[in-house]
Amino acid sequence: MGTARRPRALRSPTSAGPQWPPTRASNPVSSPTASAEAVLRRSSPSGLLKGPRELALMREAGRRVAEVLVHLREAVAPGVSTGDLDALARERIAALGGQPSFLGYQGFPASVCVSVDEEVVHGIPGRVSFRGHVVPDRSLRSGQLVSIDCGVVFEGYHGDGALTLAVGSISPEKHDLLEAGRAALWAGLERLRPGARVSDIARGVQGAVARIGLRHGRRYGIVRDYSGHGIGRSLHEEPTIPNVVSSVLRHRDCVLRPGLVLAIEPMLSLGTHRTRLREDGWTVVTRDGRPSCHFEHTVAVTETGFEVLTRLPDGSLTH
Repeated sequence: MGTARRPRALRSPTSAGPQWPPTRASNPVSSPTASAEAVLRRSSPSGLLKGPRELALMREAGRRVAEVLVHLREAVAPGVSTGDLDALARERIAALGGQPSFLGYQGFPASVCVSVDEEVVHGIPGRVSFRGHVVPDRSLRSGQLVSIDCGVVFEGYHGDGALTLAVGSISPEKHDLLEAGRAALWAGLERLRPGARVSDIARGVQGAVARIGLRHGRRYGIVRDYSGHGIGRSLHEEPTIPNVVSSVLRHRDCVLRPGLVLAIEPMLSLGTHRTRLREDGWTVVTRDGRPSCHFEHTVAVTETGFEVLTRLPDGSLTH
């Protein structure tokens, strides 16, 4: 679940950190708060660097996220509704002994985010109660893309993962978009190692999108208004992980250290990178209405590189 800062007019004057429900901001990480570098100097368990016990619990949370995503991936088909997917997720999370990270989080009404085509992130599935009404359900149609974002909390620690799936047969341009999204995620992950910086992750994502776009003969938009984030006892922790390199990283860049756990989540569009927020205050859509994709893993920085925590019990990956 990506982070964004809310415009000043919508923020409580006493609030700090990521603000929710999420609202578009032209520069979601532009306001320097406490130095991210200083924050990361704190040691586990009180700070952001996780020790062995904490990492073990986060592996369990991540494993449950992966199992839920596989369960939903197998269910996606024409005629299945967004409400069906949310109900399946809620049941599966409970069966795995976890709790949904998103349900009730700053008022979000569902267990997973389900976003279709031009909906980038934070789509509200049908059949849930929201603001005194039941959200109308929507059946998926062949040719659409559906993005599923899932968070699970286990023994007080969160895991967060997302993937975009084809519903039935999709167009070649949508197929290419999915390829670009997966490549962007892994290009960002491959930059993770002690001594690397947050900006290196953004460079990896940007470079991969440019290369694969050149190969496809397309120019993909990298969503800038929503970013990855640190994760642990809180769903959203420092540092913020943007997917593009910009001047704001001068204020928020930091060196990665072993024990830091991050949710890396590039979001791409077949058109513009610009987004807008629907009236529900949650659903983020591309401004030009073009399809989008969203891929995410929770990962730990290790002494030698990184470890994907949102993986299945046999060690395999969902995406």
